[in-house]
Amino acid sequence: MAINRTPVLKRCRSLDLDPTFLGYDKKSNRTLARAGKKMSEYGLQLREKQKAKFIYGVLEKPFRNYYEKADRMKGMTGENLMVMLESRLDNVIFRMGFARTRKEARQVVGHKHVLVNGKCINIPSYLIKAGDVISLSDKAKELQRYKSILEVTGGRIVPEWIDVDTDNFKGTVKNLPTREMIDVPVNEMLIVELYSK
Repeated sequence: MAINRTPVLKRCRSLDLDPTFLGYDKKSNRTLARAGKKMSEYGLQLREKQKAKFIYGVLEKPFRNYYEKADRMKGMTGENLMVMLESRLDNVIFRMGFARTRKEARQVVGHKHVLVNGKCINIPSYLIKAGDVISLSDKAKELQRYKSILEVTGGRIVPEWIDVDTDNFKGTVKNLPTREMIDVPVNEMLIVELYSK
């Protein structure tokens, strides 16, 4: 599997992105060498796409598939794309506070620690539907790892579209998020413009 090994803060700097959106509380004090330079329209569109891919940890081919699927759905393509990315299982685990970062959430899912409606799912890109109940497996609930993760993520705001019961490591997706509920700093219209060329 392809892995991007670029240091997170360096990548955040190049994309002009705050690391807190990825779950990291570090800050970089350096500035970009090209900070004052004007960017072309294509450059801006490409940066927005790279930002969305980086935040959600999606590679180019699956990202393009999401776009094509979003394009076929009813409504605005950009909004459909963001809702689809937001309803990935690894992202929902991150939003519930069962992982410090999206990368860690992906690992939690890959290690078969997550149950969706009582069934073990180990596919990070699994799309969640409204009404799905997501919980950690009984074995995972006993691990000290998740107790310490909850101590770190306890202060994090859980989105309104998810209901979380931290004592039982369980959550319910009340409904799929709308674009207004997604606090990711991505201008999806630029991504649509880039792909529709």
